[in-house]
Amino acid sequence: MEKKKGKKVKNVEDDDENPWSWLLDKGIGPAFFCISLFAVLVRIAVSLHPYSGAGSPPKYGDFEAQRHWMEITTNLPVKDWYINSTVNDLKYWGLDYPPLTAYQSFIHGLFLNFFHPESVVLFTSRGHESYLGKLLMRWTVLSSDAVIFFPAVHYFVAVYYNYHRRGRKSDRAWHIAMILINPCLIIIDHGHFQYNCISLGLTVGAVAAILSGRDIVASILFSLALNHKQMSAYFAPAFFSYLLGKCLRRRYPLLEVTKLGLAVLGTFAVIWWPYLHSLDSTLQVLSRLAPFERGIYEDYVANFWCTTSVLIKWKRLFAIETLKLLSFAATISTCLPSMIQQIRAPSSQGFLYGLLNSSFAFYLFSFQVHEKSILLPLVPASLLALEEPFLFRWLTHYGLLSMFPLLCRDKLVVAYVALFALFIFLYHGPGGRQDSEESDSLPTFKSYVMTILMFCSFILHIIYLTMLPPKTYPYLFDAAIMLLCFSQFLLLAIYSNVRQWMYLGPFDLTDKEKSL
Repeated sequence: MEKKKGKKVKNVEDDDENPWSWLLDKGIGPAFFCISLFAVLVRIAVSLHPYSGAGSPPKYGDFEAQRHWMEITTNLPVKDWYINSTVNDLKYWGLDYPPLTAYQSFIHGLFLNFFHPESVVLFTSRGHESYLGKLLMRWTVLSSDAVIFFPAVHYFVAVYYNYHRRGRKSDRAWHIAMILINPCLIIIDHGHFQYNCISLGLTVGAVAAILSGRDIVASILFSLALNHKQMSAYFAPAFFSYLLGKCLRRRYPLLEVTKLGLAVLGTFAVIWWPYLHSLDSTLQVLSRLAPFERGIYEDYVANFWCTTSVLIKWKRLFAIETLKLLSFAATISTCLPSMIQQIRAPSSQGFLYGLLNSSFAFYLFSFQVHEKSILLPLVPASLLALEEPFLFRWLTHYGLLSMFPLLCRDKLVVAYVALFALFIFLYHGPGGRQDSEESDSLPTFKSYVMTILMFCSFILHIIYLTMLPPKTYPYLFDAAIMLLCFSQFLLLAIYSNVRQWMYLGPFDLTDKEKSL
């Protein structure tokens, strides 16, 4: 008995032999700096690989879309950014994100124009792929990561461990590494080429503000995230339900709701100011943010609509208006249990699960979902990595697999394998999550099923890379990957919802805030 007790204490306290522990000898700051430096080097290495649409005219890919937005915003007045005209052909990568993305493109465009004007000249720069132009574009993503996402993660970790003291100190270093060296986010932003680090960084900052009791700051930061990418709405039900539930427990609920509402409205007003001079201008921008004409899904995304289309031909059987209503109803109904739980009993840990559940609901059931949207559930999963290490690992694994066909088209297989291997090493390596105690207690049947699923995943990778699909079913392998990933995402979503309702952990700031 004594021997077992001593072993248990060793797990809770800091282990000097743990490879991560040396990083924290001087405090969280130096540890975060060292891990951040390594994370930057990983991003630089990935950026040396190809990007979306490289050398593929006439429309190229996401890299050209981002460059074109810089071209448009630096050469045209702000009122013309979202309007189709002879100088702004919206069919050629027209702006389809909220105004904050346009302002970001403008700032980055000024940067490119200063060092390499040819890369953003109106009309003649289309398809520009010079070495310097590509280098500067990669630099804009890296700097966005360093300026927004990294500080937001530092803010979260500082707040999270201020109230969440269980476990070894070395867990902090491991947790930082899991968030900053997330292979899915790195390969999409620094390989495929996007700026998800900005909207996700603002969201992480908003989460940290929530955990520290700064609700107005959180409302402003999340409003900024919504105004950068509309997909940030995946998290809106969680923010809304938690803040509403919290306001209802204050002395003056209406006053608290009013303060938060004014913060949100004020932020939106500042961002949308150039387009508020007329209703037509506002509606023109809004019409660009909801591309319903593309259909309920594209490609082979691992969500409900695309997966079930194997049996039910949604696009043939229903009009777009009907599909919009169906997807809206399905998304809201799957969000409701999580929202009700937080309105009834708001808690910080419940809020983190709520973020995961609402983002799962949107990914699985909302209209017009992309493969890259799996990044949104991955963010709260990474924030919960210490509490739910298996969920985080499983979601990362199948999140990567779900994007594998897209990354193959981008010729990012080498970067994919390298990031996958690095993640496995950091997760399972010395000082990482061995899952030894969990695996010892797992039923044999469950262990067997997990092994089969991992083997299927491995086989699908090999088949996709080495074999050609039948001519009659050219997307057979894509469909197989989609079906496998959807089944895992659905199971994880169910598990996460159950966990939110059953969680009785000590990490709850509501009692602490009552004493403030």
